[in-house]
Amino acid sequence: MNPTHGSYTVEEAKRTLERYCAYQERCHKEVVEKLRKMNMIQLAIDEVVGHLIEHDFLNETRFAGAFARGKFRIKSWGKQRIIRELKMRGLNDRTIKVGLQEIEPEDYYHVFDTLSRKRNNQLKEKDKYKRRKKLADYLLYRGWESNLVYEKIQELIP
Repeated sequence: MNPTHGSYTVEEAKRTLERYCAYQERCHKEVVEKLRKMNMIQLAIDEVVGHLIEHDFLNETRFAGAFARGKFRIKSWGKQRIIRELKMRGLNDRTIKVGLQEIEPEDYYHVFDTLSRKRNNQLKEKDKYKRRKKLADYLLYRGWESNLVYEKIQELIP
């Protein structure tokens, strides 16, 4: 950053954003927000984003896959929550679909089963209907599909 007037040249912005994107996968929206915070004009933003795409620092398909894998493995999010979050980041449906393919179906059901059993065991509620509702609300909030949730609840709380 140039200390005299607090703005970046296009080259400085390119280098800064290369480091930003190399550190962690980013989506276009995050990069554009970062450039706006750097007080870059739209013409410069377009040039920097084009440079990042051209040199493979910015790739939304790669971002979608990394995001889906990470949120699934670390936070145990279901596909619905991952889709919602990716849409908020401005990704299109095709890219999201490709990203979700990073999650193996066997792993998906195993994590769902483990998470739902663990949460059911944590619930202190004695009333069967309230217990079902609490478990359903928890799993739905985490983004698991409603058909899976209701089948699992019938299995765990008959």
